Amino acid sequence: APLELADQVFMFKRTIREAALAHNIYATFMAKPIANEPGSAMHIHQSVRDKNGKNIFSNAKGDPTPEFFAFIAGQQKYLPHVMCILAPYVNSYRRLTKEATAPINVAWGYDNRTTGLRVPPSKPDARRVENRVPSSAANPYLAMAASLAAGYLGMVEGGQPTEPVEGSAHGLDYDLPRGLLEAV
Repeated sequence: APLELADQVFMFKRTIREAALAHNIYATFMAKPIANEPGSAMHIHQSVRDKNGKNIFSNAKGDPTPEFFAFIAGQQKYLPHVMCILAPYVNSYRRLTKEATAPINVAWGYDNRTTGLRVPPSKPDARRVENRVPSSAANPYLAMAASLAAGYLGMVEGGQPTEPVEGSAHGLDYDLPRGLLEAV
């Protein structure tokens, strides 16, 4: 139910803003409003279910499927091409710097918070990919659609992801555009 989740994200952001205004405070969802402070993101956890509600990222034995790896490969290939949706403002790129907690690449890893794509620990029926790239300022409807589309294209193409990163990905090169003009 991506649409329902996007509705909830949008409502959450509006509720926070209204509650803050009621207390004479302005709440912002800028990605990096203060230079030396942590930024804000909108991580998206995604899996794909068949018409019976079964997660297609796990097989009957509970192992990852080719579709799971192809989804990751699609995100690796296409997320840099939809960055202007995932990070729509100049400020969105201020959090994407080397040695920060935000990702600068589309590397992936198991429970690795230094990569752009993370596979959280889970039971087989909850296997998913966490896209850590989107800015908190992104439109949730567009960001979720772009992220799903990237993974879907990987499944259609039967893509193969890179090897998972073990340890820190902070030393890796940029895979993502470094600013809005480059993203556009």
